[in-house]
Order: sequence, then C-alpha cells, then structure tokens
Amino acid sequence: MNSTTAPAATARKSGTVPTGTMKAVVKAKAGPGIEIREVPVPGAGPGQLLLKVLRAGICGTDLHIYEWDAWSQNRIKPPVVIGHEFVGEIVALGAGVTELKVGERVSFESHIVCGHCTACRTGNGHVCENTRIIGVDVDGGFAEYAVAPAANAWRAPANVPLEVQAVMEPLGNAVHTAFAGDLSACRIAVTGCGPIGLFAIGVARAAGACQVIASDVAPYRLEAALRMKADAVIDVSKEDFVARVKELTEGRGLDGVLEMSGNAKAIRDGLAALRNGGRLSLLGLPREPFGLDWNGLLVFKGVTIQGIAGRRMYQTWYQMDSLLRTGRLDVRPAITHVMPMEKVAEGMELLRSGNAGKIALIPWGQSA
Repeated sequence: MNSTTAPAATARKSGTVPTGTMKAVVKAKAGPGIEIREVPVPGAGPGQLLLKVLRAGICGTDLHIYEWDAWSQNRIKPPVVIGHEFVGEIVALGAGVTELKVGERVSFESHIVCGHCTACRTGNGHVCENTRIIGVDVDGGFAEYAVAPAANAWRAPANVPLEVQAVMEPLGNAVHTAFAGDLSACRIAVTGCGPIGLFAIGVARAAGACQVIASDVAPYRLEAALRMKADAVIDVSKEDFVARVKELTEGRGLDGVLEMSGNAKAIRDGLAALRNGGRLSLLGLPREPFGLDWNGLLVFKGVTIQGIAGRRMYQTWYQMDSLLRTGRLDVRPAITHVMPMEKVAEGMELLRSGNAGKIALIPWGQSA
C-alpha cells in the first residue's frame, strides 16, 4: 500500500488499538477494476490519527480510478487503498496530536498540502503546488480503518446523519464553487447534476439565490435536482439551454453559472446565458481542449471566469459547517444510495450510469 504511516505501536493509545489485518478496497494493479483485499491495519504515525471508518462516499475521482482512464494511468501508483470521502471515529492518536481526543468523530479534508510553496504561504493551500490526496497518492478510507493527518480532521457536526458527515469533502467543492461569487438575490444556474451539482443547488438556495435553474441530460438527476429545490430543470438533450434560460429569467439572463459537467457545450451555453458582467465558476473537468468565441462570450460581455479546485483551506469548511449546523442546508435528498462497502463495484456502475446522486458506503462491521 502507498501508506506513509508508522506501525501501530508508535501511536499514543487509549483503550484497544486494532492490529492484524482488515478488509479494504484496493486499486491493486494497472487496468480497470478494483479488489477487496485483506491488508494490514495501519498505525498512526507522528501527527496522524487512526480511525475506525464509519461511512465513506464514492466520488467521480474513484470512478476514474475504477475505469483506469488517462488521468488515473498518469497519477495512480498501485497498490493503493482508494477513497477520500469518509468520516470516522478516532481510535488512536499519533505522537504530537493534542487537539483531538480518542472517541471523537471527524470528517476529512483530503488534500495534504506542503505548507511552504508560494500558494500555501499566500493563503491558497487549496492549490498547493505539492498536493497529495488521500485515497489517490496515499492510502484512503475505503477500509475498516484508515489513517490521516490530524491537521486535516474536522469535527463532524453532530446534528447531521453519518452519511452527510462522510461527504463533507465533496460538499465543500459545491460550497467553494457557489461562494466564489455573489449568490444572494441572484439568478444562478447549475450545469451538471451529478452529486456535487446537486449539492450546489442546495447551497445556492441556502445562501439566498432568488432563482436556481439546473440542467443535465439524465432524467434521474433532473428529478433529484427538483428534490434539492431547484426552481426549474432543463433537459439539454431536448431543450435549448440558452432559450429556456432567457424565458425563465424574463430575458435578464443569469448572474452566475456553477459549471459541474465539464461538457464543452454546457460551458459555451452557460457563457451565452450569462448577463453582461456575470460569472462562470468552473469545477467540472473537460476531457479535452475546446474552442470558445472569446470576443462574443467573454471580452465584450465582461464575464468573469473562475477555476475552482477543491476547498479553500479552511474557509470553505467553516462556511459549510455553519450551513449544516444551523440547519440552513439539507443535502440528504442528494444522497440517493447507501450500500455495504463490499458492493462498491455496483456503486461505481450506478454512478457511471447516471442513475445515482451521491452514494454512501457502510464499511464492514458497521450497521445502517
């Protein structure tokens, strides 16, 4: 495994620290697929936490690893335990950890940053030049137990379900994208209603957007968008996005577009539907380069385009935590499936089909 952890004996103990082996979801070798294997229980090294994983979420990144696409081939070094969205109970503290206690429940920021590059030292650690990602570059949380830096832990809000606590990391992507510009009294479109797009609908609504329009091609996800309280949905396989937005906004256009699909046409249409001076916040990842009418869609309209990476560390976490703790944001309708972790491959196929929102996994030894 691609772990940076020390043996369990180095952890400062309280009660019983697990040893031996555990079940984990492993990207075992180059090529499509994943395996469930027995692997050694990791130990908490200096500055780390050992956790009993309670819930985990499947991300689009996990699907990329499962499919073994071009990005995965250039990034992943098997074998590695995958999974970067999870919540767990602390069972042991590594040396030097004093701010957390055994028994606390924590969610995680998945980006491990260096702290010394220009981005980190100017308050932009979310785009650290030396980022490593839990479940991608080091072993992750699709397992019975996991280790992670204590600095990356966030005390999970006690008033939300385990499934929500497990997916705070991707919810943070939605919060970061939405809060990158004005929301209150704004007309906002979310293009692409995958899990993060669904979350973004709820965030925009909670932050006071006066109109939230969602678009996709999958009927299942458009129905989920309505459950997340979108005012209107557009099936762009059947309707013209720009014309429908013009109708819905009484000709005013959009103040902002939260782009989650990475689809070239969605990006062009989003720009076309913006009012002059609007903003396009891009979280979706295009699969290949494409052209734009730079003059007509950007320059003469005075549009702002923002590239969104991860979550601002840790401004986004405070914003997200406040929305959840106060009850202003409820993302449960976006969590469409909860299944045992041994069915992770089934979950990957569901996500790929478009017939799922966010999928939560229950590890071995845990109950619903």
